[in-house]
Amino acid sequence: MRGSIPTPGPGTVRYGGNTTCIEIRSGSDIVILDAGTGLRCLGQALLTEFKKTPLNLTLLISHTHWDHIQGLPFFAPIYEPRCRLRILGGRGARKSLVNALTGQMESTYFPVPFAELPSNIEIEELKDLNFAVGNLLVRAQRANHPGVCAGYRLFAPDGLICFFPDTEPRPGGEDREMLDFIRDADVLILDSQYDRAEYRRHTGWGHGCVDDSVALALKAGVKKLVLFHHDPGHDDKKIDTLVKHARALVKKKKGKLSVEAACEGRLIRLGGT
Repeated sequence: MRGSIPTPGPGTVRYGGNTTCIEIRSGSDIVILDAGTGLRCLGQALLTEFKKTPLNLTLLISHTHWDHIQGLPFFAPIYEPRCRLRILGGRGARKSLVNALTGQMESTYFPVPFAELPSNIEIEELKDLNFAVGNLLVRAQRANHPGVCAGYRLFAPDGLICFFPDTEPRPGGEDREMLDFIRDADVLILDSQYDRAEYRRHTGWGHGCVDDSVALALKAGVKKLVLFHHDPGHDDKKIDTLVKHARALVKKKKGKLSVEAACEGRLIRLGGT
C-alpha cells in the first residue's frame, strides 16, 4: 500500500503506513500479494483465526525491492511447523529469488537464520507466466519498473483482480499490452504514486501518475480502481486530494469507474457474496 518505506505517524492514520501486502481469499485458498511490512499484522491475524489448524498459504512476490519483502522475517506463521508457505516470483534483481529472500535473514541483518525456520517453505522462480493457485487462475506480466518486476492477474470464480504495485504506465493510458492485461477487471490495484506535477519531476522512476491510472482504467473497462503505492511524503489529506481529483477525471469523461485509495484493513468483496 505505502511505497518505499513504512510511514507511521499521526498524518497516515486513516490510510495506513505499512508497505505492500494484500490478502486474497477464494474459497479455502489464501493468496498473499507481496511481503511488505503489512505482512506482520496479517500473520498475527491468520494465527488468531485458524488457531491450531494447519495453514496452507501462497505468496506472490512482484519484485524483490526492499519494501516488498521486508515483512517476511516478521511473518509469524513461518515460525509454526503447521504452516506451509509457497513463495512464487520472478528472478531477484542481480541474484536468485531464494538468495534475495533468505539473504535478509542473514546474521548481519536478522537474528534468526532462514534455515532454522520450523515451517515448510518452498521458493520457486516462475517458469510459466500462466499458472494456477487452487481455484485461481493467475497470469504474470512484466511491469515498467527498474529491475525484474511483475504484475499479476488473478481470475477467481467471483471476479477478476489485477495487481500492479510498482509500474509506470504510458501517459494517457496509451499502453496496449497493459490494457489487454487488465481488461474488464473488477478490481485494479495500481501504482498511482504521483500527482501530475510530481510525475513530471519523476518520469522514468517506474511509478505512476493518478491521471494516467484513471485514463488506463477507463479505457480498459475496469470497474474499481484502487490507487496504490502511496508516496511516503503524502499524508491522509494529500491522498484525499488525489482521490477527489481521480473521481473528477472520471466524472469529466462520464465514466462509471469507481475510485478509492488503498487503505489498511480495507475489505473488498467480489461477486456480491
